[in-house]
Amino acid sequence: MARNSRWPSRIFYKTKNILIEKLEKQSNIEVLKERNFFAKIFSAKKIPDIYFHSGSLDDDSKENILNSKITIVNSFAAMNEIIARTKISHEKIKVIYPSIEVEYKDPKEIKVKICEELQIDNESKIIFFTAKNIKSSGVKEFLDICSSLNYQNFKVIIAGNNKQIYNLRFQIPKYPNLENRLILLEDYKNIDELFLAADIFILPTYNKSFSSNILKAMFCECVVFVTIENDVREVVDVFASMDSSTDPSIAFKIDAILLSEQDFNQIKKQNRELAFEFTLENNLAKINHIIENV
Repeated sequence: MARNSRWPSRIFYKTKNILIEKLEKQSNIEVLKERNFFAKIFSAKKIPDIYFHSGSLDDDSKENILNSKITIVNSFAAMNEIIARTKISHEKIKVIYPSIEVEYKDPKEIKVKICEELQIDNESKIIFFTAKNIKSSGVKEFLDICSSLNYQNFKVIIAGNNKQIYNLRFQIPKYPNLENRLILLEDYKNIDELFLAADIFILPTYNKSFSSNILKAMFCECVVFVTIENDVREVVDVFASMDSSTDPSIAFKIDAILLSEQDFNQIKKQNRELAFEFTLENNLAKINHIIENV
């Protein structure tokens, strides 16, 4: 039965994201805060209607999952782990993939702008890499892949913070065939425009946590490749999947797709259509539908 609309729905979360930021502004939402020591002793604990789970499945998380009416997670892998370890029913847990919030502009126009800014031939294909932690996300493996390509007319862009890019520069001499193709960007302000300008986004990550950058790249009409270790594998097809961070087949796949303009453009179009389902607006509609029926 749906909660009385006169009463706000209570939500609790471990990590704030852009979807939760939007929800907090709604009048039908009450955000429960982490209780301090005295609150735990002198006041009764409020039970959330909806618990947004992220991170490790510790005892506090299990308690929130068992007591809340609905738990929201960002992958089916997370959902299956929770069901296996808590024995809750499927009806009490919902999957909403990470939200995409990008000001979409014509990728062709943005590519012209970026190429002019970075002095790149507009006909060159742009292969892009960025991550919060570029090392654990496979920047070395990314460079290995790019240096193995037979296709000639491409540029490689890596964007990261100042410290990460500084450290990466010491590794670049190992890749002499990328010397005139590689562009390193420190603390670049408009990362979204790099996604829009890029043709291919590769993430040979060792991280399991769902990579929202893959969804963003798909939304921006990039061909993507990502390791199957990452939970984002749930939304990409077999062609885009890497068996490991050092999958030797990926360079061959990239060479093949760059030589077939028709297939290349078709994949870019399909990726955009698929990722559109996960825009912030669409995810907000999904969670509000859940809230209305709690």
